[in-house]
Amino acid sequence: MSLIRLNIKGISYSQTQNGAYALILSEEDGERKLPIVIGAFEAQSIAIALEKEIKPPRPLTHDLFKNFSDRFEIVVKQVIIHKLVDGVFYSSIICERDGIEEIIDARTSDAIALALRFKAPIFTYKAILDQAGIYLKTPSKDESELSEQEEEVIEDLISGEDKEKVRVVSEDYTKYSLKELNQMLDEAVVNENYERAAAIRDEISKRH
Repeated sequence: MSLIRLNIKGISYSQTQNGAYALILSEEDGERKLPIVIGAFEAQSIAIALEKEIKPPRPLTHDLFKNFSDRFEIVVKQVIIHKLVDGVFYSSIICERDGIEEIIDARTSDAIALALRFKAPIFTYKAILDQAGIYLKTPSKDESELSEQEEEVIEDLISGEDKEKVRVVSEDYTKYSLKELNQMLDEAVVNENYERAAAIRDEISKRH
């Protein structure tokens, strides 16, 4: 399958959903955009890596990983968004040390935050871009900024995503037993639904 290189177009913050962000990737030789809903911490980490003037007083988690890798001569060569299942993107980090390549599974937001710090290219497969990419004919005057049309489409995507999350997080967990709550917590973590996991964990903590 052919790989398509992606560039970071920007990060969009939802005006209606508090704490919701979308990372916008654009294909290098095309006009499609790939929006990925990410968390506030990952959005902050990516934004700091994009803004060279901003230097946090202490290393963020992704900065720590970069410093650790530099010390042990590990290089991130590229990031590949290789799978899309039920709206969740899966990514791999291609690393190299002493001429030996290793493939490490990672959340897409973490992988991109690291790719920025290593100046590594980001790729995806054509099939994923065909499935999840959005095509907008209205370009912005400044290619580094999102157009009004793009902002509206991204807002709809974030709002739709978050409405579903809010519905799940607002579920009444008091009716479940501790055993059921622990099973639900494990499932939420496996599915990377951390908002739901946090709500379940809070309910478990109340019981102890």
